[in-house]
Amino acid sequence: MLKGLNRSRSLGPVAVSPDGALLAFVERVKNNWQVELAPMSDPAKTTRVTAGKKDDGTCGESMVAWAPDSRRLAFVGNCPGGGQDNVFVAKIGGDFAQGKPKIDVDRLTEAKGETGFPTFSPDGSKIAFLYVEGATREAGALAAMKPWAGVIGEDGVEIQRIAVIDASAHAAVPAQETPAKLHVYEFDWSPDSKSLAYVAANPPGENNWWVAKLYTQSLGGQPAAILAPEEVAGQLHGLQIAVPRWSPDGKSIAFIGGLMSDQGSTGGDLWLLPAAGGEPRNLTPERKSSPAWFTWADNAHLFASELAGGDSRLVRLPVEGGEAQVVYSFPGTAGDGRLHLSLSSTSDHSTFVFNASSFDNPMEVYAASSSASVRDLSGLRQLTHVNADAERIWGNVESLSWKNEGFDVQGWLLYPVHYDPAKKYGLIVLVHGGPAAAAMSSWGGRGGFSGTAFSALNYFVLEANPRGSYGQGEAFTAANRKDFGYGDLRDILKGVDTVLAKYPVDADRVGITGWSYGGFMTMFAVTQTDRFKAAVAGAGISNWQSYYGENSIDQWMTPYFGASVYKDPAVYARSSAINYIDKIKTPTLVVVGDRDGECPAPQSFEFWHALRDEHVPTRLVVYPNEGHGFVNPDHRTDVLARALNWFAQYMPAK
Repeated sequence: MLKGLNRSRSLGPVAVSPDGALLAFVERVKNNWQVELAPMSDPAKTTRVTAGKKDDGTCGESMVAWAPDSRRLAFVGNCPGGGQDNVFVAKIGGDFAQGKPKIDVDRLTEAKGETGFPTFSPDGSKIAFLYVEGATREAGALAAMKPWAGVIGEDGVEIQRIAVIDASAHAAVPAQETPAKLHVYEFDWSPDSKSLAYVAANPPGENNWWVAKLYTQSLGGQPAAILAPEEVAGQLHGLQIAVPRWSPDGKSIAFIGGLMSDQGSTGGDLWLLPAAGGEPRNLTPERKSSPAWFTWADNAHLFASELAGGDSRLVRLPVEGGEAQVVYSFPGTAGDGRLHLSLSSTSDHSTFVFNASSFDNPMEVYAASSSASVRDLSGLRQLTHVNADAERIWGNVESLSWKNEGFDVQGWLLYPVHYDPAKKYGLIVLVHGGPAAAAMSSWGGRGGFSGTAFSALNYFVLEANPRGSYGQGEAFTAANRKDFGYGDLRDILKGVDTVLAKYPVDADRVGITGWSYGGFMTMFAVTQTDRFKAAVAGAGISNWQSYYGENSIDQWMTPYFGASVYKDPAVYARSSAINYIDKIKTPTLVVVGDRDGECPAPQSFEFWHALRDEHVPTRLVVYPNEGHGFVNPDHRTDVLARALNWFAQYMPAK
């Protein structure tokens, strides 16, 4: 059953050529990832860009990006033979529509480190990309941290910078453009191809994104900080920034600004800033959605990809205010594989291309016309059919909404796969990570814990988006500040009440689980209520006071708690499960990776040790060489199997 959760073919990044003629997408075939090309007029006529062997498990290609001329395609790859990633460019000719393409591939770089996100300059002469020279691990806090050794915070610190290379180079050593004192997260070219805008912070990069600044830098010049959220007054003060994008006329830079708990999980408001620096202006105040990505339509309009309730939505927004035009809105996930909810579009923005899926639809590549107004996934143009034979093994799913304490809360209810309204079932509450994130409708299993797996084993599953989540606007996302485990837990419990009132659920068979913030919520919930009869806490946080000094990302905490733990220990103590440990009666399984930098293993040890001391049934499982996001598929499967067995043991069917 566990293998059947993801019995579908995987798709990676996708990009439409600027002229709208060609589609590039990354597909997993047998044991490797490969770039495919196809005419948009007949996307079934695919041609592999490279000639690597289909069964070469060491080979991987990704991160496709078109040149403005629509005849060159950049991508990152390590074929043949695996190993070091480099930037490649495919020169494309011939007649794809007639089945006579001509593709010449050249390796541009001789890289030695982590390479990603290649982007052509607007004039097509150069390619910029993120580069960690001499990298020994993936950049970011999700990857397994290095074993502690040497001078902590000084030795072995790896810095992600922007490298720039001539688009006609061959096996050239990447030239670092940005300084070694700045770790870069995201960037954009200026429209004249002479400058870069980027979000960066002092190293170490995994810790300082939450205090990053917005910089501009001319090629060959020095960086100028044009925005520091910690230094501005007003709504943006102390918040996070992402997705910088230069206006077509080069006069302004727009970006996403808001309360964000993880780099890469983007949401907030759209902001506008003069390119030379100045006062930032909020373009979407009080908007009841969470923009995550955008592109300029023209100097007066933006296309924004956002989460609205439980729906993925693309809207066209006037910069100076006015009604937004909805291009599409559907209950599912959409993205081109580069950034959160990012999309690929033609140069005139008449067509957007992306991968999409839902609980009911396996992942495929779709296209949306910017002049359309689509309210369902079936209203989009489906470009691929690689998963036409995929079968759903979980039950039906519906979007639920309920009100609590003045908030509109949305969540997903998965039915048991063999649902019979005459029977009663157990309910598992699955709390998402973040907290600035959201449970969204998508195909298959996701992460270590999976609502679809619980559904396939005949449980009801509630995936709630309580206050603190994306999808209801910035005020909703910020509503759990200095209140972790209280208002957000009450939102979840009201959702449980909603389910119990309407569906055949056995109130004595309700469990809770989650990873990261969801792991914390699981640990904390069982100290506040005895409604949950079993719990599984993944990579959780049991003691915010000790956590502050243990993790590798402490900068994220001040925006949420209002001060450091040393300035206001009481606010951290208030939300620490360890301080209410004598109230726990719920049997709790605890799992964590031994090299987790976001939610370090000692937090799980502390919780498990306390439960054992209180004679509460518990078990701790530590997985070797795993960070916050598990990469070993055997470990991911084992986590899910243990969770399923734990719920079966302590919430047995009657």
